[in-house]
Amino acid sequence: MRITGYRTLHTVQEWGRPVGDANGVFADGVVPVSIVIVDTDEGISGVGLGPHVEIERIFAAIDGEDPRAVTTLYDRMLRHTFKAGHAGPVFGTIGALDTALWDIKAQVAGEPLWRLLGGRDRRVPAYASGLDIGLTDDELVSTYEVYARYGLRAAKLKGGLDIERDRHRLCLVREVLTEAGRGLRPGLMLDVNEAWTRKQAVRHVYELERTLDLIWIEEPVRRWDAEGLAAVGRGVRASVATGENLTGLEQYRPLIAAGAVDIVQMAAVWGVTHFLRTSALAHAHDLPVSPIGNSPVGLLHAATSVPNHLTSELQDLRPPVGVSVDLHVEDGAFVLGDSPGLGVGIDEDRIRAATRRPGAQSAEGPHVRPERAGRQLLAGVDGPAPAPARQIPVAPLPPRNEVAPHARH
Repeated sequence: MRITGYRTLHTVQEWGRPVGDANGVFADGVVPVSIVIVDTDEGISGVGLGPHVEIERIFAAIDGEDPRAVTTLYDRMLRHTFKAGHAGPVFGTIGALDTALWDIKAQVAGEPLWRLLGGRDRRVPAYASGLDIGLTDDELVSTYEVYARYGLRAAKLKGGLDIERDRHRLCLVREVLTEAGRGLRPGLMLDVNEAWTRKQAVRHVYELERTLDLIWIEEPVRRWDAEGLAAVGRGVRASVATGENLTGLEQYRPLIAAGAVDIVQMAAVWGVTHFLRTSALAHAHDLPVSPIGNSPVGLLHAATSVPNHLTSELQDLRPPVGVSVDLHVEDGAFVLGDSPGLGVGIDEDRIRAATRRPGAQSAEGPHVRPERAGRQLLAGVDGPAPAPARQIPVAPLPPRNEVAPHARH
């Protein structure tokens, strides 16, 4: 069996509402999605969702090879990029090709990838993540009511621009999930996408924790700031989660060595092999892992096979236009199907006929770091003004020496 070629496609994720984070918002909710399809001489093709930057140079590492040799082909792709480096979208291209190869390997075996990788349980615990910073209060409540109907009892909100606004929005979602869970205490997380300095992070989270219990604070400072992440972790009760933008084990090692990360995250776009290797590194340090991404299907399959998976991000409940996935969501978990491989189907005709085509990304949005990021010291100066607050009960937490068992001391 040999790899004979590849194809690339572009589709979109249509959210039907604004999506974004502290760095910016896509007002129309239309987010571009890139797809790579790897073909073989036996008519079996594999799918990877991710970019295809410099794909001709990277594909040369696997062209004509047996696709079942996935992990060694992954290293060949890394070696083909080592001079300029494999960070950013280049690493994403490697990840997309890697995911497609795992898809082929499992199809050849006639098994779903989760079974091939040694998974026992097809259920993958999930949390809701609405990319919701651009929503009004009513829109926020409606969004998480939908998640709650699928059994989601933990939620990660986007924030970081205003302490009281974040507190208000977290309390709104807490009320939704508490009601849906019939009083069961929900899990809450806050993601600020590297918007703060170290001092801002500690001050902001410390104030939130006067009335809220956060499971984790995500990317409170820059992704590579091991000392800063460790300082934040010492100053707050919440765990520190980070890693979705780290590309390669070499970027995790300094953070783990510094005690700077409590929840190790990996983005779906970086591929299955990266997830498996990073999970092993984290497990060696007794750290849990959590996949990130809107279409994390490859990492969901892989998560069933690692001992330290905690929970996976569930963003939109619908796949991108022209993409189908053999999984469903129920009782707060992704439930993987039995289709061989990833269970991902691509309707190329529908993608080509789609009326909404992904255009060039604008100069503003969550993909662009704002000029004043890390210097937004005054509430409301750089971020959106807080909407009129709903009146909801806010119960104080116990004293700081009586925190919940999962909280960080």
